[in-house]
Amino acid sequence: MMHEHTPGAPILFLRNVTKRFGGLVAVNDVSFDVREHEVMGIIGPNGSGKSTTMNMISGALKATSGSIELQGHDLTRAKIFENARFGVGRTFQLVRILPQLSVVENVIAGGVFGHKRRWGREAEDFAESLLDRVGLSHAIGKGVDSLTYIDQKRVELARALAGQPEVLLLDEWLAGLNPSELRVGIDLIASLRAEGRTVILVEHVMDAIRSLCDRCVVINSGAKIAEGTPQEALSDPEVIRAYLGDA
Repeated sequence: MMHEHTPGAPILFLRNVTKRFGGLVAVNDVSFDVREHEVMGIIGPNGSGKSTTMNMISGALKATSGSIELQGHDLTRAKIFENARFGVGRTFQLVRILPQLSVVENVIAGGVFGHKRRWGREAEDFAESLLDRVGLSHAIGKGVDSLTYIDQKRVELARALAGQPEVLLLDEWLAGLNPSELRVGIDLIASLRAEGRTVILVEHVMDAIRSLCDRCVVINSGAKIAEGTPQEALSDPEVIRAYLGDA
């Protein structure tokens, strides 16, 4: 389903979200909205709280305080599987695929547990169409142990898409790819963007942030220090200082 790529109304709202681990404040009073059909980047130095923020949106972690709402559903009160039901799909920093299942079965799993559920032959057909969509039609009959790293990442992406999420979280999906794979990966995310999908991207690859994101939020030491277009955010003096220090 193609949309003109114009961000719509906000559908995901983070309000004063804080996460404490004992005495450590990993995310501190962070607020931002994500609009439908928008690619939003979350960037910042290592250890700044980006993955913790993604984990709270996906339900893997519960916020200590604040609220995260997706189309009327309070994700901070939901059980982890409910976040997927309510429309959150995700990939992980380190690829997580199910080694005992085939490539197709890995993708079907995303449909069975996702936002819009499919079963049986319908689920299998949909899984195969998604594998084709991410450039993996050649791997449809294979086991996952035969796949290259980028192809494992593509399986994980297809699995996330199988639940037809309202919001797709890509947590450093481009990490670990060589330069030619990186180009393929950026093009693949660009094609999701062109379809009008809503994507949140945690990424260290600044070329990807610049070329893919409508807006980005910059987090440093758990706090939001900037928000705007990639050009605005990356030229903010506080952001430059966060990445490069005061030198």
